[in-house]
Amino acid sequence: MEKIAFLGLGHMGAAMARRLLAAGFPLTVWNRTAEKAEPLVAEGATLAASPAEAVRDADVVITMLANPVALDAVAGAIAPELRRGTTWVEMSTVGPDVVKELAARLGQGVTFVDAPVAGSTDKAAAGQLGILAGGEVTGVGHVLVHLGTVTRTGPVGSGAALKLVVNTAVLGGVALVAESMALADKLGIEESVARAALASGPLGGAVGRAFAEDVHFATALAAKDVALATKVAELPVLDAVLDHFKRAAADPAVADADIAMAVEHIRRSA
Repeated sequence: MEKIAFLGLGHMGAAMARRLLAAGFPLTVWNRTAEKAEPLVAEGATLAASPAEAVRDADVVITMLANPVALDAVAGAIAPELRRGTTWVEMSTVGPDVVKELAARLGQGVTFVDAPVAGSTDKAAAGQLGILAGGEVTGVGHVLVHLGTVTRTGPVGSGAALKLVVNTAVLGGVALVAESMALADKLGIEESVARAALASGPLGGAVGRAFAEDVHFATALAAKDVALATKVAELPVLDAVLDHFKRAAADPAVADADIAMAVEHIRRSA
């Protein structure tokens, strides 16, 4: 089986890497905070001391990093090490411009796929992510199938572009639910009654995500994702959504917590 290097073991990355390890792929992992790799090493993964070391013998490289800055730092280290025949699958949420620039930096014979994911930690652990794949995915389809369902979106950059569309819809809906609940609070409507009424309407999916438990999508990362979208187009509603998430992320107790905590922050601040 192909040797896989997986770089970035946050809440999502660790769950995804574990799926590949369970499928039997030889797996080398790297994370800026090495301690986060320890559970995977205990399960059979090999820990690399650096991104460059992780990818040298890899057939497939997967990156799942927090933001464009983190990705740029890792890309600078691994791009010179990728050998002909390697496929780099970039699964972070960083926007289409970033992934197109990365693809342009690679040497001949290296295949680049941008494949950000829809779904949170529960879907990652279950192998049920929605994978939005731009570029030529044929050579890694048998790897990605262990992570979820692949939707081919077009050329490199199109997966990253569609991910912005999907995330802004989700996060916009969650922020609207938070404001609606704030209004219910002000009007003295019992929380369970307001939630049930909203859940039975068009915002039902957003209501479920706004109050989800045992999943993790960090509020600070939500603010980052909405900011990526508002840089592309004039989006007044999402500017307001961004302000909500930025204010919530400024609270240290909320920044790394799931966006359900941001909902509570928005309600308290209204």
